[in-house]
Amino acid sequence: MEEKDLTKKRSRRIQQIVVIALFAVAILSYFFVPGVRKMVGTITKMFATGDFTVVKEFVASYGAYAAAVSFMLMIAQSIAAPLPAFLITFANANLFGWWKGAILSWSSAMAGAAVCFCIARILGRDVCERLTSKAGLKQIDEFFEKHGRMSILIARLLPFMSFDIVSYAAGLTSMSFWSFFVATGIGQLPATIIYSYVGGMLTGGAKLFVTGLLLLFSISALVVLFRQLYVERQKKKAKK
Repeated sequence: MEEKDLTKKRSRRIQQIVVIALFAVAILSYFFVPGVRKMVGTITKMFATGDFTVVKEFVASYGAYAAAVSFMLMIAQSIAAPLPAFLITFANANLFGWWKGAILSWSSAMAGAAVCFCIARILGRDVCERLTSKAGLKQIDEFFEKHGRMSILIARLLPFMSFDIVSYAAGLTSMSFWSFFVATGIGQLPATIIYSYVGGMLTGGAKLFVTGLLLLFSISALVVLFRQLYVERQKKKAKK
């Protein structure tokens, strides 16, 4: 038993060293490689515009590698929460078509969620607070405590909850990776399909339509949430 525990500790230590080393390489590259620093600045400014066409043009500029760049961009924004992922989803749909864009956005978001979960599981809360925010993690902790095993599925259905902070917070709990991954996949699918379908039709004058659609989706998600709360309350009353 002791040997098994030692093996687990050794494995965890190796994982921590590998992840810390990757972070160190990324940070050093930013400070000492001008091309990397310029790229990070470009991506940050791109997200700051809030314009999906800017993201689309950036991704399209890589030609045959556009899909791969979009995939890596989604993972990068997941780690650097809370950059707006929906801009990438809109851009993917507009660039590749709504259903191909949906597949790309969903799969890359799943990869990003997995990376955040693993970072949290390996490096712990202090690192997660630096990558996100202490207040944000605390809010998600309270949400998890309130909704129990349905927390991830509900959180993924609510568009106003940070996808990335939820992933980090989940990694700090005792839930299994596969429970988290499956719930994320199911919960994220409706939003991805809706955003992708809308993104495929977007033009410069479609902002009002998008706003209305997102509001409708938010209301629908709230209905799901309130229903879950009602069910849980009824169960508690039945136990009493």
